[in-house]
Amino acid sequence: MKTNRRILREKVLQVLYAYELNGDGLTILMNGILADVTNQADLEFAKQLVNKVVANKKSLEQEIHTKVANWEMDRIALIDKLLLQIGITELMYFPEIPPKVSINEVIEIAKDYSTSNSGKFINGILDAILSELKESGNLNKSGRGLIGESLPKKNSQD
Repeated sequence: MKTNRRILREKVLQVLYAYELNGDGLTILMNGILADVTNQADLEFAKQLVNKVVANKKSLEQEIHTKVANWEMDRIALIDKLLLQIGITELMYFPEIPPKVSINEVIEIAKDYSTSNSGKFINGILDAILSELKESGNLNKSGRGLIGESLPKKNSQD
């Protein structure tokens, strides 16, 4: 059975996909696609995720572009590009969500909505971005978000 958050992420994907094809009417799309979400916290999560992806679209695409240097951006399926944007947004802007959860969720959604190779492709890019965020010290995770993260290794001189 799909988790509540999985269903919400699928709805976020639907909103972003329709918005990408439509170019406008984001609020109307969100209100329509999220109309059956009755829990206020769930609705807030979905809207926040959509808004963060849309607000950071340029930097998210740049982030993806740096990982697929040999591959043209326009060759990446739209669904995969949107799932990558969702995954990166969660890694960067949702400190309470563990990185492994964000990555696994978009991979699972890719299995339902995209090609058979999409999961591996998305996993590779998100893993690279996660490693980069860890190395640069820009991985902002707190509370539950720390689950599954190893603590920095202490220097032997400490």
